[in-house]
Amino acid sequence: MNNEFIKRWWKRIFQPSGTNSVRKRLLTIMSKLFLYLHPTNIRRASYKVTYTFCLGGLSFFLFLILIVSGIMLFFYELPFVTQPYQEIKDLQTIAFAGQFLRNVHRWVSYAMVIVVFLHMCRVFYHRAYRPPREFNWVVGLLLLIVTLLLSFSGYLIPWDQLSLEVGTNLAKTTPLLEPQALLSGSYQSNSNALFRFYILHIIALSPAAVALISLHFWRVRKDGFSGGL
Repeated sequence: MNNEFIKRWWKRIFQPSGTNSVRKRLLTIMSKLFLYLHPTNIRRASYKVTYTFCLGGLSFFLFLILIVSGIMLFFYELPFVTQPYQEIKDLQTIAFAGQFLRNVHRWVSYAMVIVVFLHMCRVFYHRAYRPPREFNWVVGLLLLIVTLLLSFSGYLIPWDQLSLEVGTNLAKTTPLLEPQALLSGSYQSNSNALFRFYILHIIALSPAAVALISLHFWRVRKDGFSGGL
């Protein structure tokens, strides 16, 4: 009974054997939730690892690591000017595996910026921005911007001297309507700036990244993988 139950649910999730015809494969994909996330047709060139270097999948994998490690760091860091730096030091010296957790979140965020940028370069080189994938190309550009903003806002959350100096100078040189005053509420770095960057990083940018990634995957499902040159 238990074995039959497991086999039945296994077939509901994954593709059963013996589906060699195109029609059977399409029907199987359309009727299985797990397989429906994948395109029904994939060009032969997309099978080569050297074609995409799995940069899209690596970007998503790094994002999952950032989500998990970020949730764990959420319990240690609070958006108050007098506490974040000391909390970071306590995390590194007192909490179990705190130094490892912080380093994972920090270095993975750097790696994600690099991988997402390389992914965009690969898509541009293969001209995958052409119809019918032009909308997904715009979504990818938005994801690149959100990734950079996530990295920048997360860099400021420890609120140490290095992050303050770098963040303030970047804000001053941005050719927009006084972004430093817009984000901090004044022309000086204070508790408002830390709180706004904290909210921007956790409540605004992270859900935006999840929504855009979901939309990006859905468009890949509808438009198909990018083909050859």
